Amino acid sequence: MLLATLYVLMWGSAFNAARIVALEWPPLWALAIRFAGVVPLLWLIWRWRRVPFAQGSDRWRLAVMGGFGMGGYLACAWVASAHVPSGLVALLAACSPLFVALGEAWRGQRLAPLGWLGLGLGWIGVATLGLLRSADGLEAAEAWGIGLTLCGAFLQAVGVLAYAPARARMDPWSANLGQTVVASVVLIALAGLIGGPLPRTASPMLIGGMLYASLVVGVAGYALFFLVIRRFGASNAAALQLMAPPVAALLGWSFMEERLAWGDLLGGAITLAGLLLMFRAR
Repeated sequence: MLLATLYVLMWGSAFNAARIVALEWPPLWALAIRFAGVVPLLWLIWRWRRVPFAQGSDRWRLAVMGGFGMGGYLACAWVASAHVPSGLVALLAACSPLFVALGEAWRGQRLAPLGWLGLGLGWIGVATLGLLRSADGLEAAEAWGIGLTLCGAFLQAVGVLAYAPARARMDPWSANLGQTVVASVVLIALAGLIGGPLPRTASPMLIGGMLYASLVVGVAGYALFFLVIRRFGASNAAALQLMAPPVAALLGWSFMEERLAWGDLLGGAITLAGLLLMFRAR
């Protein structure tokens, strides 16, 4: 129980840390620095474990996951965090399995009736959230943040679908290293093109947020993720991640004075219920 609680708390709070950083620094530069700073540590872990790296076509699958599923996804999520509450970003980012399910269905993979029900319910929840937000008067910055987060969820799904056939053949830590290296290159390029000026000052709060996002989430979080998979199984680990949006919303409300509209809560509850049905169908 303690392990599951720590896992949920860590992944949920990652969105709060992203918002803390994104409100002070240009998000793309912050994310590029975060990834580049973690690469040496992940390389040392990989060397210590003495595990093989990706071979053949698996390298391209790893690169797609790093570029789209990690770099592109988090670039969208961190930029969105400067415009909308962290709980809302966490909720919309959790929609990635909906895109994955659509991709699997498009490729001819059979989806159980319960899975189709969950998929439909999930998208109804997203539509409910968007429509109720629009009815209350959606500002341009909010619309931009919501659209970016959904785009990030789509990019993550692209990476997951490309990487899925190679998952069983690769060591998790070597995969994490490869994805992080590719994501670093992508993010440095994006930051140089559209990220604005390099940050020159940093408050103690920002430094804490960067360290948390880099070390606690980027390294310890993945180690805990692998441990949870071994202890509870992959499907249960994925289901536990559905608790990340409520945790992010609660932390944002408690410590960051964030507020979610009632439509966000209603749409979010419907979406999470749909995702839970999808996971049960697997």
